Amino acid sequence: MSKPDPTTPVVSLEDVTVEFSDSGGPLGLFGDEEVVTAVDDVSLDIGEREIVTLIGESGCGKSTLGKTAIGAQRPTGGSVKYRGQDVWEAKDGNGDVPFEEIRRSLQIIHQDPGSALNPNQRVMTSLMLPIKRWNPDLSREQREERVYTLLERVGMSPAEDYLNRYPHQLSGGEKQRVVLVRAMLLNPDLILADEAISALDVSLRVEMMDLMLELQDVFDTSYLFISHDLSNARYIAEKAGGRIAVMYLGQIVEIGTVDEIIDDPTHPYTKALKWATPNLFGEEPDTEFPIRTIDVPDPTNLPDGCRFHTRCPEAREVCTREDPPPFEIGVEEHRARCFRADPDHEYWDSPEITDDDTEAGPGAGAVGSEAGD
Repeated sequence: MSKPDPTTPVVSLEDVTVEFSDSGGPLGLFGDEEVVTAVDDVSLDIGEREIVTLIGESGCGKSTLGKTAIGAQRPTGGSVKYRGQDVWEAKDGNGDVPFEEIRRSLQIIHQDPGSALNPNQRVMTSLMLPIKRWNPDLSREQREERVYTLLERVGMSPAEDYLNRYPHQLSGGEKQRVVLVRAMLLNPDLILADEAISALDVSLRVEMMDLMLELQDVFDTSYLFISHDLSNARYIAEKAGGRIAVMYLGQIVEIGTVDEIIDDPTHPYTKALKWATPNLFGEEPDTEFPIRTIDVPDPTNLPDGCRFHTRCPEAREVCTREDPPPFEIGVEEHRARCFRADPDHEYWDSPEITDDDTEAGPGAGAVGSEAGD
């Protein structure tokens, strides 16, 4: 490949939709087929050495969007491009960039590092195999040197003490470091960190995020960082000058810089997530709970209009019948899917709605839930 154009996004998603079918159980005995829209009409660019964090409740579509961004999940609609090359056209053999090259360049770090490592392989084998596959011209000595160097770089020193261990002989933090090293050994352009620190003790989370940022400086890697914890998203995005994207029921409802999302959020759902993260304030917030109900609509029977209106304390009649597009706010790339972002929208003259006017769908989940997608 020629040298990448720094003005072209590493990954670009345009109007991406991902749907899954539920057949109603074996042989369809439990009802008709239902369609779950996990990701709906999402557009997102991730640039060179950029960090974009995805935050939202359990089941909002974060993990599905992340896997779609790295070519691990085929979208139902829209397009996913790697440096301008449509990923799935390449998969079908119609691209200028080989699909194998794209998959090497887009890596993932899972929430549970133990399940990502072969329990029957020593650390050395787990790390040597991908180098041998993608860099067959390197000698064994060169491959070993790369493994030794990176293990030392992530604090697993001396490396000799870890190379012959099996995964069960490593701590949770050590397993996560091995998985991070394995991804970095391939010199990826983008790493999906899917709840990559949530399984770690609180004391290790900041250490791991700092390590990811340190390796970003070395390898010029971009990150799509998924978290259910807004404080973690804030920490890594703030240190890297990245962005925070807030997801709700398959849509990115707000995206912007840390200052825009934390200090001046526009979407009521973003405000609710902020309220539900006390350590963002340093103390318990003194405002009332900024949400009507914790009940989350059934993803197979989404409400008309704005998907958040059944829970939104700011909802008005127009919100029950129209789904807001992403409105641009200011001169930066701050966008929010909320009519309140447009001072001239009919929303402001629309009648307010009450609890009696809305009915949340089945299912429930608290804002700030620690469950994964």
